[in-house]
Amino acid sequence: MELDERKLKILQAIIRTYLETGEPVGSRTISKYSDLNLSSATIRNEMSDLEEMGYILQPHTSAGRIPSDKGYRLYVDTMLDDKAQEVHGMKVELEEKAGKIDDLLKSVAKLLAVNTNYATMVSGPRYASKKVKFIQLTLVDDSDLLAVIVLDNNVVKNKMIHMKESMDQETVLRLNFIMNTTLNGLDVMAVIQKIKEQMGAHNSVIDSVLEIIGNALTEDEDLEIYTSGATNILKYPELADKSNAAQILSAFEEKKDLNQWIEQEPVGQNDDNHAIQVYIGGETQVESMKDCSLVTATYRIDDGVYGKVGIVGPKRMDYDKVVATLQSMMEQLDDIFKDNK
Repeated sequence: MELDERKLKILQAIIRTYLETGEPVGSRTISKYSDLNLSSATIRNEMSDLEEMGYILQPHTSAGRIPSDKGYRLYVDTMLDDKAQEVHGMKVELEEKAGKIDDLLKSVAKLLAVNTNYATMVSGPRYASKKVKFIQLTLVDDSDLLAVIVLDNNVVKNKMIHMKESMDQETVLRLNFIMNTTLNGLDVMAVIQKIKEQMGAHNSVIDSVLEIIGNALTEDEDLEIYTSGATNILKYPELADKSNAAQILSAFEEKKDLNQWIEQEPVGQNDDNHAIQVYIGGETQVESMKDCSLVTATYRIDDGVYGKVGIVGPKRMDYDKVVATLQSMMEQLDDIFKDNK
């Protein structure tokens, strides 16, 4: 007897429903909550075949079915294969785009520096929010688990977990698909209790995994910052004295202090969708630029994916020209990102 696509979909529906309810699953439930568009009678026949093949069990004569170990194994293997292919495909796509974006943002920094005669900086793209995309727990030995967390921006975090209690392979498999079906794309903290209830005695392991997930969601990745035209600062006497120039040029060269401007909160209200802002003197959080003005704008690649562009000059900079140039550049970037979606 062959496990065709229809049988596989019914088996997946049974397992997902059983995971959610913990109760044996009947044919009416599958016909009601699945998109198979099959009658209860047809589903019953398919369930009988699945039982004969050893993928599901009937705990009581009049009860519905529950997954067998063989059914769990097929479900987990299929799910992991699908997720691995999805992650790999997205990683390749993002790597291809990242190379183009990298070159593009370098060009943006250079063009703005040439057109304004000021110093410029452009941050690489960042993500407004992070969610869990995929979790893989692997039993290394009786007391150690390897946890691999893939976020929706394809950042991968991993950590070894030392367990106070032993855990068998079957429990790890069950924990894997409970984690993935419960956490996928959701706010982690909203579903912690649900996972703990389903795993019962293994709360210490759950706590360890959730701690790793929490760290992965809150850690800030190092952002690339592209700069150009730093020596333009030397054209302005008020910034060209030895002390000022050294601090500003050092900030552009080292770049570590420039992360502060990415987090800078807007001053006042701005209805422009590029959030163009002007920071004068002490309004900027970058200490080495306290004698400068900084004009910033936000570019958006996609929903939740954005970066910042900044132009640094003296307080007497030509604000009209800088804002107009920056607005024009942002509109061009909008067109480029729209065309490449």
